[in-house]
Amino acid sequence: MPLPPRAVIVHRATELTELIARHGTRQQAGFFLAGRGRDLAELDVRHQAQTDALATVSAAIPLDWRRTVAERNDLDRFVFGPEDVVIAVGQDGLVANVAKYLDSQPVIGINPEPARNPGILVPHEPAAITGLLAQREITEREIAERTMVAATTDDGQQLIALNEVYVGHRTHQSARYWLGSERQSSSGILVGTGTGSSGWCRSAWQERRSPLTLPGPLDPALCWFVREAWPSPATGTDNTEGLLKAPDTLTITAESDLVVFGDGMESDTLTITWGQRLDISVAPVKLHLVV
Repeated sequence: MPLPPRAVIVHRATELTELIARHGTRQQAGFFLAGRGRDLAELDVRHQAQTDALATVSAAIPLDWRRTVAERNDLDRFVFGPEDVVIAVGQDGLVANVAKYLDSQPVIGINPEPARNPGILVPHEPAAITGLLAQREITEREIAERTMVAATTDDGQQLIALNEVYVGHRTHQSARYWLGSERQSSSGILVGTGTGSSGWCRSAWQERRSPLTLPGPLDPALCWFVREAWPSPATGTDNTEGLLKAPDTLTITAESDLVVFGDGMESDTLTITWGQRLDISVAPVKLHLVV
């Protein structure tokens, strides 16, 4: 007999929770803010909104389903199962944080603060969860498959991201590498998906007034930009942007120590050293977002 579905509620600690953890007590946290002309009232409201959303989601889970809760900082140690239904309660970035750990499990994004969060990846208000789970089965018609990006080292390590991957020096020094057949020195390389084209990659695209047409969220393509490429007798600036479709790859060969991280998560990185190769491509998996 197949296992019943398991609802995995994913969230992150609120700003109020983090502030109290940092200062030890609520009173100390309030004192810290008061010295800067602020108070806990705004954080209380946001904390309560998430608490209420989590309670609504928990109450809507069918009684015969299994359930568990995962905090964002624990995702790298959490084991997802094939029968899981992931419910992300928070901001859009939370879906990006969890997406790289999944393998086709459906994700329902719940927005606890619709007036504050754009809701691109968390399009549903908390009250909608009852109707979504009452169907008891997520059909393909309700799924939007969003393209992801994969970065793979020549020794088999791989990092997958929903928005973008960044390749560059660990600090603000110049990154040195070969991009295909061109040696470059730059502030790093961004490779993003259509989902990420509304964020960091869009900033790079807009700043340079690029003629590229950025991919849409469902397009099976990536865009890439070299940040501040430096022209010199030894380094070029001819190959600094483009589009990438499967099965093509963008190949980077390190000439300095480089780090690779996805979706802004600098705590989860790959490292490549002089002479190592990194291939970036459309990921073999996609985010299955319930729309």
